[in-house]
Amino acid sequence: MVAKKHSTALEKVLFFLNEIGIDIVEKELDTTTFLPGLCLGSNCIYIDFEKLLYPGDILHEVGHLAVTTASERKLVETAAMPKDWPTQGDEIGAILWSYAAICHLELPLEFVFHPNGYKNNSDWFISNFKSGNYIGLPFLEWAGLTLSKNRAAVEGKKAFPIMQKWLRD
Repeated sequence: MVAKKHSTALEKVLFFLNEIGIDIVEKELDTTTFLPGLCLGSNCIYIDFEKLLYPGDILHEVGHLAVTTASERKLVETAAMPKDWPTQGDEIGAILWSYAAICHLELPLEFVFHPNGYKNNSDWFISNFKSGNYIGLPFLEWAGLTLSKNRAAVEGKKAFPIMQKWLRD
């Protein structure tokens, strides 16, 4: 099942990434990428539309860029990037960021949290998100990307899954 380059959901995702300042570079990728048809670069995502199986994976991968500091985002896929990147915290942040992106784009949760992803824990993530259990929210709030209900109420702003900004400084 190869992703259709011009599907409505995929077009929404690509437009959104352009809006938030993530470059999309279409190029042929080999089969050694972690996810078929996707690879992260310096403030960009490389997409091989012929190999891409799940367009929702784009949001998760970009989530890694989004929760990474701007200075480190420039180092992705270079020898200067810390060897432990992404950390477990970054991973949890990217998962929650992609959930916020799905909500923003008004796409079904299964678009990102499809049955063949997340080590067969997609249903667990969906269940938690639907019940308002946002694992990783303190990290996204600490990174300045969103606000918890309590802090949003104090500041008179909207709470997660509304994002205050999409990319970490």
